[in-house]
Amino acid sequence: MAAFLAPRGLAHNEIVARRTESRQTESAQPAALERVRVDVWLDVACLFKTRSEAQRACNGGKVEVNDQRVKPHRELRAGDALTISRPHGLKQRIIVRGLAETHMQKALARELYEDVTPPPTPEEQAFRDLLRQSRHAPPPSTPDKRARRLLRRMKGHED
Repeated sequence: MAAFLAPRGLAHNEIVARRTESRQTESAQPAALERVRVDVWLDVACLFKTRSEAQRACNGGKVEVNDQRVKPHRELRAGDALTISRPHGLKQRIIVRGLAETHMQKALARELYEDVTPPPTPEEQAFRDLLRQSRHAPPPSTPDKRARRLLRRMKGHED
């Protein structure tokens, strides 16, 4: 069985000690992010459910950074202003306060941005309420046996 040969004459214990020291200094001082891809940040900040959904929104022209439509690979910086087009003509305005590339708790993710979307006007709120009510209307059902008989009688088709 061959013995372990340490490079440059170092003992195995010294190599392991150096590796753990370098790992500890890396984890103790995380690198501050200056730029992050738009699609990654939108996913991490919980503004879209998945990164692919954020990519589709960027490619579809639904996301603007500093009033310019962007592609998913555009890099985002702290202080940038985002506008996200939502369904029914709603626009969400956001200012980037922090950057992250990895997922985190939702409470921490909400600290990455400031939502500066103005509150809806009374007319807009009334329109939203009307849309909400129309979505919950039950679909018209087909008549059951009893209702079909009544319809036949009213039309004069007696059996």
